[in-house]
Amino acid sequence: MAPPPPRRSTAKVLGITGGVVGALVVVLAGVAVFVDGAEGGFPEAKYRMSVPDELVGGTYRLSQDLSSTAGKQIVEENRSRANVRDPKAVVAQYTGQGDQEGGTLVVSGIYGRYKDPDRARDYLMEGATKGQGATVAVPAHDVTPSGSKVTVSCQVLTSEQGGIRSNVPMCAWGDDNTAAAVGVITPETAVQDPESVDLSAVARTTLLVRKEMREPIG
Repeated sequence: MAPPPPRRSTAKVLGITGGVVGALVVVLAGVAVFVDGAEGGFPEAKYRMSVPDELVGGTYRLSQDLSSTAGKQIVEENRSRANVRDPKAVVAQYTGQGDQEGGTLVVSGIYGRYKDPDRARDYLMEGATKGQGATVAVPAHDVTPSGSKVTVSCQVLTSEQGGIRSNVPMCAWGDDNTAAAVGVITPETAVQDPESVDLSAVARTTLLVRKEMREPIG
């Protein structure tokens, strides 16, 4: 009997998708928490987040919108917090197209009115590390892509799901009205040395996601 074929890296990506979603749903719980203890008033609501059918110029296509299930549950759990107003959540999973076929992009965000948004990124990164089977491979640090005025925080987690271990590179942004973590997994980054993952590329993708999901109110 011939030995079974080795698992492809794409299979690894598919195997850890559920773990990525789980890790980023945990992030949502931390987003509302980050405002605790902050002083001052609430900013005006100028922006909200949407879940478009495609992201990154059509490179990723929506495969699952969890905003009305996982997102709603997290919002209800945090609605009564004293320092958050009008929270709404978006949780979505996208599948890579074309050159990114076999890849997965997951967005977990919340929008509303927050105090002290500068702390959002730290709590987003910390929240992701609490996902089941997740460990920190590359600690969170700030990245400002060339030509951008927006700084994001990025890290690499490793996630083990069903005996399959994979890297989970992610970045997060935070502002007065929106905060989100973006996990980007490709067949290449899933299996390479975590220290070799190009987090600058993930940061650029995160800013494109921010541009396409964040929209003015009114």
